[in-house]
Amino acid sequence: MPFREINSKMVEATLAPGQKLFSQRGAMLAYRGEVSFTPNIQGGQGGVASMIGRRVAGEATPLMTVEGSGTVMFGHGGHHIQVINLSGDTLYVEADRLLAFDGTLQQGTMFMGSQGGVMGMVRGQVTGQGLFTTTLKGHGAVALMAHGGVIELPITPGRDVHVDPQAYVAHHGDVRNKLSTAVGWRDMVGRGSGEAFQLELSGSGAVYVQASEEKL
Repeated sequence: MPFREINSKMVEATLAPGQKLFSQRGAMLAYRGEVSFTPNIQGGQGGVASMIGRRVAGEATPLMTVEGSGTVMFGHGGHHIQVINLSGDTLYVEADRLLAFDGTLQQGTMFMGSQGGVMGMVRGQVTGQGLFTTTLKGHGAVALMAHGGVIELPITPGRDVHVDPQAYVAHHGDVRNKLSTAVGWRDMVGRGSGEAFQLELSGSGAVYVQASEEKL
């Protein structure tokens, strides 16, 4: 189901009987109609294994199952919201970035080291984000949260994209990532505390970058 953007910090979803979506707990702002909200203990479409994986990784973001008939408005903490529509591809995103997503999407968990090797594992320690990343796959919409808005940067073969790890929000496509060092990079052009790390993404797809280095 599509999300309608009310403004940069609020979205609205329309539910019909038989449809459902998942949202972060506390993200519901208002609703109209006959809508129910229940704690989700199965970890979304990913099932119990996915839920356990996120808990082990410290990525256990509590979810609510939203069902019924009506419209629901979502927002959280005054964060900017970015709506991403998936057409059969996979979105890789930090769990705490998820505001709400279509119940038809298959949810899973990926260990970042499987893409980035040792450097991928280091990424979690450097940025303070989990070693595991949530995956959402299929056809449907996802509403993500970020500081200061989000820009989508295309990734094409031969044109890698280098991102400040703390500005990274999500990516999709056939993309490989690794954390690399660049002496003085953060001091000269970054806005952080001086750690010279870059998240290098290559392949074919897109990466979403927020206009801030603040964590949610």
